[in-house]
Amino acid sequence: MAQAKLTPIQTRRAPRVMLYSHDTFGLGHLRRSRLLATSITAADPTASALILTGSPVAGRFTFPRGVDHIRLPGVTKLADGSYASATMGTDIETTTNLRAGLIQSAAEQFDPDLLIVDKEPTGFRGELLPTLEELLARGKTKLVLGLREVLDAPDVLAAEWERKGSVAATERFYHDIWIYGLQSIYDPTQGLPFSPAVRARMHWTGYLRRTVPDDVTAPDEPYILVTPGGGGDGEVLVDLVLQAYEKDPELGPPAKFVYGPFLSGDTRRAFEARVEKLDGRVTTVGFESEMEALLSGAQGVICMGGYNTFCEVLSFDKPAVILPRRVPRLEQYIRASKAEELGLCRMLDEERDGLTADAMIAAIAALPDQRPPSAAFVDGLLDGLETVNERVRALLSDRSSCAAE
Repeated sequence: MAQAKLTPIQTRRAPRVMLYSHDTFGLGHLRRSRLLATSITAADPTASALILTGSPVAGRFTFPRGVDHIRLPGVTKLADGSYASATMGTDIETTTNLRAGLIQSAAEQFDPDLLIVDKEPTGFRGELLPTLEELLARGKTKLVLGLREVLDAPDVLAAEWERKGSVAATERFYHDIWIYGLQSIYDPTQGLPFSPAVRARMHWTGYLRRTVPDDVTAPDEPYILVTPGGGGDGEVLVDLVLQAYEKDPELGPPAKFVYGPFLSGDTRRAFEARVEKLDGRVTTVGFESEMEALLSGAQGVICMGGYNTFCEVLSFDKPAVILPRRVPRLEQYIRASKAEELGLCRMLDEERDGLTADAMIAAIAALPDQRPPSAAFVDGLLDGLETVNERVRALLSDRSSCAAE
């Protein structure tokens, strides 16, 4: 009697999530992608997440089980606004084509069920378009565009997105648009000519909450934390806080500076020479991969107002003074202005307050009596990761069953 053939058991493959982070400057895009990947894989331990990033410091971060990254060739922005390869010596077209090929190959091999694109709908110089075209044609991958709650002034953003074809790409490719903030605070898409269909696919998540890892502890001694984010444009902030401690020998508590990995060379050496003369009232480090611990232990924060630092200020409920940059984008100034209006922080504004040592001394001295962000209750303010995980489940719930691999 012939033996019956066994039909392979059809099972649902564990979810695969790819995150794209172009990262031509700073740490913000990589840190946000890492946070999202960590949250998604924690919510579903069977899931895998792969981050594609151009950040030159990606290797300094640890990634949890289920999360890994591919480093794309780096690019850097020149003084005239153009771009060049960061280290390879190739022209920008060659570098962009190489990055595009690596992205496409990674997508083909990893075969993601979900692609989350950070900020740039077409990627750096359109490098993401071939991958988006292929994934859309295959029809197996849900495509998500994730946006900060503030991008730039509406007229500037509209011109930029028109030049890059970003509106058309958003209309064509993306199943969901996640905005990591609240519409009641700011709508980053105002001024963009999106169709009603695209606006119906938008989800305001709330800000992305940060927590301290279980194996990390905050310092015990009192201090304020001074952070210019990645540090590439943080010279003004660092200089002004040092001026304050130099001018007022009674100013306290002590300050802990995290310069960021992009504040280096002669600038950092000059700052270190000044720090040595302050008799331990100021201490410094160049880079800290677990900023959450330092934020959680601080009595107050002096910062520039990038998205990730702002989320940390809200998450750990710290009185903060934000000194926002105004160029090359108004993003930080808009965020700080809105936050100050709501009572979430104080802004030190160049035009209104002046960037003087006396202004910074007054701001630091007032931190102990400044209200924390929680005093200005905003419903759903920090629900971002929970909302993201809900959207991931919804987008992946209709995946077709496939054979286990």
